[in-house]
Amino acid sequence: MALERIGKYEIRRLLGEGATSSVHLAWDPFNRREVALKQINPIFFRPPHRGRLFRQLLVNEASLAGKLNHPHIVKIYDAVVEPDSAYVAMEYVPGGTLEALTHPAKLSPFDRVIEIIFKCSRALDYAFHNGITHRDIKPANILLTTADGTDIRITDFGAAFQMESDVTQIANLGSPAYMSPQQVREAQVDHRSDIYSLGVVMYQLLTGHLPFESDNNYSLAYRIASEIPPPVTEYRPEIPEALDIIVRRAMEKDIEHRYQAWAEFSHDLTLAFRNCILKPDQEALPETERFRLLRGLPFFKDFSDAELWEVIGFSQWLQIQPGTVILREGEAGDHFSFLAEGEAQVKRGHALLGVLTPGDCFGEIALFSGGKGVRSASVEATSTARLVTIRKQALERASETCRMNFYKAFLAVLATRLSLASSRIANLEV
Repeated sequence: MALERIGKYEIRRLLGEGATSSVHLAWDPFNRREVALKQINPIFFRPPHRGRLFRQLLVNEASLAGKLNHPHIVKIYDAVVEPDSAYVAMEYVPGGTLEALTHPAKLSPFDRVIEIIFKCSRALDYAFHNGITHRDIKPANILLTTADGTDIRITDFGAAFQMESDVTQIANLGSPAYMSPQQVREAQVDHRSDIYSLGVVMYQLLTGHLPFESDNNYSLAYRIASEIPPPVTEYRPEIPEALDIIVRRAMEKDIEHRYQAWAEFSHDLTLAFRNCILKPDQEALPETERFRLLRGLPFFKDFSDAELWEVIGFSQWLQIQPGTVILREGEAGDHFSFLAEGEAQVKRGHALLGVLTPGDCFGEIALFSGGKGVRSASVEATSTARLVTIRKQALERASETCRMNFYKAFLAVLATRLSLASSRIANLEV
């Protein structure tokens, strides 16, 4: 019996089938390798306007062949786009999609979720720096190399926006449940739309539920644009506060309040992963206790009670374990932190520069570098510690009196550091 073929590829079996396309496991006899062959259903080429759309999707995806070379992005090998048919040959990834991990009865451990989302964020950051926004991030487009592992490949860049492309872009594409508010409003989108969509994927991997569901796309779009989703802890109270904070920031409706860069998203995931000794049964620190801790720190001595409550509202709190690297030398940063409890050490390379104790702040130079500052030293917890982190953007949105008190306190810290440095220099000269 003759082998079934699509072009030069020998078809072995059907891997999956959707509304518009099918994916086959195929054999490339020339390069002697297995490939995943995605073929658009020929019926969609018959109406001319739809045919143009689907051909453009394949052209978009084919144009990325050789352009995106990243360990967590599916490789595109070949594409054929003809008047009445089209297919793309790509790397075969055998572990299935993330959809298998989104069911309430099959949820993964927190550290596995963090690692998967972190790898997605790095792949999408790489794509962004190559001028590409995916625009259709969802579990079905994230493949696992093995069913029980954490290694992933992002696929299906057909809807991608290419900033430097001369090809006409395809508007209003995406999967409704994962669309950002900007997509449902048909506004211009950038990488922050992908950040929102990946936040939805993380929400679903943690809870087994979508943040918004509806019987029709119109009401779903309204909910995405207008409503606040239930916190992830409503479905699973044991989810650590750090992960709840990450999901909420990734899914901020106001694009200016969302993560502004993939590096920020990745950094918070890294911190959560490093601290994945996170104790799921540990309760979040009550706000009254947070107030007490801040009121006891010299840095906040001139803050009014109202301003302290404001700080509690826009700061992020996290308990971290010994050995957690809080800041890493050479990393970019747009935030500063305080030790509310515990100790940490400051190092440059292998040299110990100092020890931080409760009340010490660090990383504040990022405030004066336009968000592009690079850390000149690393900070690592040497005991169980409680960390209070404030983003530059959060501080910029604070009340004027609150900001002025921060700047006054920073000047006092800087003066103290300069005085200590002068004393050390004087002692060396004696």
